[in-house]
Amino acid sequence: QVHLVESGGGLVQAGGSLRLSCAASRSIERFNPMGWYRQAPGKQRESVATITSGGSTNYADSVKGRFGISRDNAKNTVYLQMNSLKPEDTAVYYCTGVLAYSGIQSWGQGTQVTVSS
Repeated sequence: QVHLVESGGGLVQAGGSLRLSCAASRSIERFNPMGWYRQAPGKQRESVATITSGGSTNYADSVKGRFGISRDNAKNTVYLQMNSLKPEDTAVYYCTGVLAYSGIQSWGQGTQVTVSS
C-alpha cells in the first residue's frame, strides 16, 4: 500500500499564494496520473489538476492560469502551486494517484486551504 501525505495548506488572503506538497511513501513513478482534487463544504469533490508520468498536465477551467502542478520523481513528491487565490478556492485539497499496474486510486488525507476576502 502506498501512502500519500499532503502538506502546505493554511489560511491566506485573497490574491495570495500557497504551495501544496504531496509526499508518497514509495516511488511516484508507479502512479499515472497523479493529481489534486478539492472539496468545498456542501459540494462534490472536483478535479483541480492532473499530471501524467510523461509530464502532461490538465487543469480545471476555474484554476487555469493560476495553479501549476509539478512532480519531482527523485523526491517522490507532487506539488500544487496556487497563485492569485480567491475565496472560492477555499476547500480541502486531496492528493491522488492511480497505480499504473492495477488502476487502483490512492488518496491522501487532505489539507485545508482557506482564502479570506
